Amino acid sequence: MRAGLVIYGSLDTLSGGYLYDRMLVRYLQAYGGQVEIVSLPWRHYLAHLGDNFSAALYRRLRNLQVDVLLEDELNHPSLSRINRLLKGVANYPIISIVHHLRCSEARPAWLNRLYASVERRYLTSVDAFIFNSQTTRKSVLELAGESKPAVVAYPAGDRLCPVLSDEEIIARALEPGPLRIFFLGNLIPRKGLHILLQALALVPSETWRLAVAGSLEMDQAYTAAILRQVRFADLDHQIQFLGPLREADLVNQFVLSQVMALPSSYEGFGIAYLEGMGFGLPAIASTQGAAHEIITPGENGYLVAPHDPQELAACLLQLAEDRELLTRLSLNARQRFVAHPTWEQTMGRIRNFLLEIA
Repeated sequence: MRAGLVIYGSLDTLSGGYLYDRMLVRYLQAYGGQVEIVSLPWRHYLAHLGDNFSAALYRRLRNLQVDVLLEDELNHPSLSRINRLLKGVANYPIISIVHHLRCSEARPAWLNRLYASVERRYLTSVDAFIFNSQTTRKSVLELAGESKPAVVAYPAGDRLCPVLSDEEIIARALEPGPLRIFFLGNLIPRKGLHILLQALALVPSETWRLAVAGSLEMDQAYTAAILRQVRFADLDHQIQFLGPLREADLVNQFVLSQVMALPSSYEGFGIAYLEGMGFGLPAIASTQGAAHEIITPGENGYLVAPHDPQELAACLLQLAEDRELLTRLSLNARQRFVAHPTWEQTMGRIRNFLLEIA
């Protein structure tokens, strides 16, 4: 099978969505497929809308010799008009990989209405969908208003091959000392690090330590605000900013940590939660988005209201003080990971769907 894939920037970009796309490309290639990457430059939203009038982009897509054209839905502003121009001209179906809708994120209502109108036009321009969760599927159906061929293929968490035994997970949970909290996400407002810091400022300082892994470069103004928040709250000595981690270093951090806290305002799925569960880390996430498809509150983690540092602080303090509870949630988190499909299974599901569509 020959496929095209439209993305912004590099396939090696560090995010859950790009990891999903990367895993799909590798899987298709491993099974004899060919994938041609069509990379569009990162720019601001209005400039991306202008891509729809690029004769060069239209010609490149029209002339692709592929069986299917995959488009990461992140590229929706660049493709809504071009997709329509390709109808009846290109001899391949267009399939959108939807991680989450831009208009689902927390921002002023008027701005989300604008984004929704662009996304709706894009969603109605494609032939089929690959969804990363049932939550994403529902949000697309509600916005686009029509059902098309689709597959829900959950991301997996096994790329790091977690190896901790139950005995090691129990011993780690029962270790005395401050609760070791892990935040894994690029420093952008949606990931909610500022909310986590507000929560930790409410928890006795001797009861916790925080490690933050993720790019500090994606939103430099937000990163600067986070560093000011840390200094103002006098939390410098309790927080480590690790930057983006290589896989081996990420594994080490998962092994060292005791709980994952990522109170994102919206996640289309949340690969980080599942990867942490592979190492026995209970996850604390937001009630918004698809985290509820992974996390069962009080069983393998907690779901807190978005932008509620008090509720988040209460969860963290409870885990810091009750290590028997932390042990139970840790073991349950590991079992939730074991029950989840692997990347091999998920990508195989997508490949079968693509073969049917093609």
